[in-house]
Amino acid sequence: MKIILLGVPGSGKGTQAKLISKEYNIPQISMGDILRNIAAGNDKTAKKINNIMTNGDLVPDILTLELIEKRIKQEDCKNGYILDGFPRDLNQAKELKKITDIDKAIFIHLSEDVVVER
Repeated sequence: MKIILLGVPGSGKGTQAKLISKEYNIPQISMGDILRNIAAGNDKTAKKINNIMTNGDLVPDILTLELIEKRIKQEDCKNGYILDGFPRDLNQAKELKKITDIDKAIFIHLSEDVVVER
């Protein structure tokens, strides 16, 4: 099963992704985790991503899509995966559709009060 979890920061996407991952034995793929892991490196890509994130900018779609495509082709994703925090906009969703099919998209809705509280 290929699942996308959508929602504002703090909505519980990561928490739910971990539960679903365990239940269905499929990996949770967090774009944030991927980017942080790469940025911790010392190569050209790491420096580029680190500079982008340090400036508070978003990593370009072309790069995030390349990273997602590379990740979902790994062996542990053969039975599915959960995308946590990706896609973040309509353009990314359209581009994602070109590289994979998604079975379910789940939107976690919280009231504004709860989001502010978290």
